[in-house]
Amino acid sequence: MTKIYFVRHAQPDFSHENDSTRPLTAEGMEDRKIVLETLKDKEIDVFYCSPYLRSITTIEETAAYYGMEIHLDERLREREKGHEGNHNHDMFRMRWADHDAHEEGGESINMVQARNVETLKEILEKHEGKNIVIGTHGTALSAILDYYIPFGIEGFIRILDWMPYVVEVDFEGQEFVRIIEHAHVLKEFKPGK
Repeated sequence: MTKIYFVRHAQPDFSHENDSTRPLTAEGMEDRKIVLETLKDKEIDVFYCSPYLRSITTIEETAAYYGMEIHLDERLREREKGHEGNHNHDMFRMRWADHDAHEEGGESINMVQARNVETLKEILEKHEGKNIVIGTHGTALSAILDYYIPFGIEGFIRILDWMPYVVEVDFEGQEFVRIIEHAHVLKEFKPGK
């Protein structure tokens, strides 16, 4: 069995405008300890991550514990935001009601899902039978889970305020087996936009 431990990043500092270089808040930095405590006995074999700073920072302490490098993959990044208001429940519901919907310059749920699932399948093939950490984001993770189980807007809204969030997804080969939620910290999602 292959175990994927998805780690949604800890609380980001939304005052930082650049999505790819947005750091964690002081509380987010502290909450990384929960990720380490959750994963330190899981015998992790390899670490993958979105190239976004908040995701890397969330799992770097755990990777250091295991003495391993973090493999970055651009396809694991968060949804590309468009030029319109992106962070409100109406926009969330619009995108999840129509997985092809997206604002100008942004990505749809289907677009995010396609590149993330493609990457996940490659990782599963390359590391079959291993324990793997993947540092990720709220929409990216929700889109991945929605590919395998009914997740949708309800699942997305449920985890919106969970930063960090550690969830295990087990596979036999490429076949989904089960999902196990391990840990989360409740932090209000306040992008300020």
